[in-house]
Amino acid sequence: MTISLFIPCFVDLMFPQVGISMVHIFERLGHKVVVPPGPACCGQPAFNTGYWDESREIAVKMLEVLKGAEAVVIASGSCGAMMKVFYPELFVGTPHEAAARELAPKCHEFSSFLVNQLKVTDLGAKFPHKVTFHDGCHGLRELNNKRPPRELLARVKGLELVEMAAAETCCGFGGTFSAKFPAISTAMGEVKCASALDTKTEYIVSCDSSCLMQIQGLADKQQQPIRTIHLAEVLNSR
Repeated sequence: MTISLFIPCFVDLMFPQVGISMVHIFERLGHKVVVPPGPACCGQPAFNTGYWDESREIAVKMLEVLKGAEAVVIASGSCGAMMKVFYPELFVGTPHEAAARELAPKCHEFSSFLVNQLKVTDLGAKFPHKVTFHDGCHGLRELNNKRPPRELLARVKGLELVEMAAAETCCGFGGTFSAKFPAISTAMGEVKCASALDTKTEYIVSCDSSCLMQIQGLADKQQQPIRTIHLAEVLNSR
């Protein structure tokens, strides 16, 4: 099939290797990958902050560039939830409501798409490291995406997954939340880092680069040895 890849703004700017890994994975599986030109933001920051009019100005551009897409795969659980769950709510009662409802079921978070749509769990990846997994809030609570990433990690050669006690606990980033409430955000992130360190693992894996940016920043500030990596990079490892 033809997969339209949506690379969020923070991935595009700071973690391009995540998008590159996704392209390599889908092309090896025999699919055509396209990255629509134009906006790299889904409108979530404004939406979460209560500026829905401003959010619509951004989101409507996504509706336009993704019109007619066969499948839209998103490199983030939070942006995936925005497009799949919240676009229909954002555009209700507007001229774009029908387009939002048409697009929503075509939108899939990366790991969910592999497991639930393509029925692929073994990508022949090799990552000989001990890791733990962080469940991003939107991917877990809005998309119910607990199982797919773990099914994929279970089939990576050499990888040992050790679950941390706070796997489902928010890392404290929350986009604009971390800017508005930095002290609370930091405290939440420190809980996450401590839980990960208790596992004695080398890496924290997640489906959300924004969460990993928050966690890695705090770990570096505390001079902790743990590293972070997106699931797509693990699955692209050879």
